[in-house]
Amino acid sequence: MTAHLGWLEASVIGLAQGVTELFPVSSLGHSVLIPAIIGGSWARDLNVSDAESPYLAFIVGLHVATALALIIYFWRDWLSILKGLMTSIRYRRITEDNERLGWLLVVCTIPVGIAGLLLEHTLRTVLAKPSPTAIFLIVNGFILFASEKWKQGRAAAAAGAYSVANHNESTVAARSAAGSPELAGTQSVAVIDEVDHTLSRLPLAKALAVGAAQILALAPGISRSGAAMATGLFRGLSHEAAARFSFLLATPVILAAGVLKVPDLMGPLGNGIRGQVLLGSLLSGLAAYVSVRFLSRYFENRSLRPFAWYCVVGGVAALILVNR
Repeated sequence: MTAHLGWLEASVIGLAQGVTELFPVSSLGHSVLIPAIIGGSWARDLNVSDAESPYLAFIVGLHVATALALIIYFWRDWLSILKGLMTSIRYRRITEDNERLGWLLVVCTIPVGIAGLLLEHTLRTVLAKPSPTAIFLIVNGFILFASEKWKQGRAAAAAGAYSVANHNESTVAARSAAGSPELAGTQSVAVIDEVDHTLSRLPLAKALAVGAAQILALAPGISRSGAAMATGLFRGLSHEAAARFSFLLATPVILAAGVLKVPDLMGPLGNGIRGQVLLGSLLSGLAAYVSVRFLSRYFENRSLRPFAWYCVVGGVAALILVNR
């Protein structure tokens, strides 16, 4: 079986995969919609809903590069997490932050792993078509909007309960910090440490809800990172903590999905496209590294709304274009 996948197609899809896997806008959705909108040989050759799709093997193969980019970016975190898991097993305890976070990541990837093995093929062959994908992309946008609305409502309620005494106390503290270079210089380090501590102390039920939310991404057009971040906001996490937890959760899931498909690329499905896979993987990995670097800073003080607008407007436009 000789597959058709051009170098330009591999380059475009590789870049798109690297960016959209981490941005909350659905990588699988873009992999379905981009060929459908371009049409011609792209729509004919790049079809993930085929039962034995070389294009699907290509896409999932790109996941390995995306996961490696995440591992490289968070390498210190993963060393700490793996060390925590080893010490936890050795001393039969779960007390330190890295030990708790390590086991939370293990437990929270189980639901999406099981669901992926049981449902991925059925959902892909039934739903991975342009019109349903465009609709799910719109739904993804509304999920992001809803999470921001919820977060805003909680912030307003908290602000309304804020006492005058606490306000005066915090104002004095803020002014003291502003006048103290030593305090001001340690703020960013303190914030990062607090985010890590918050994640490690998440109750199991909240963490499982965030992990299980990734199951929604089996529907093309729903973003894995978007669903996880939105659920994190619903569960009271900050944007920065929700994004960080989402990226850490995504790494083993994306890597496992890619590794499972690598044997397919070594067989008949990989005939004629192995060079394209290497090119696409290189571009995907580079794009993923740049994306996670950007998003880690972006979510320190910004919201999901721009991505929500992108999904709604882009989904409506795609729905019109694929049915014209």
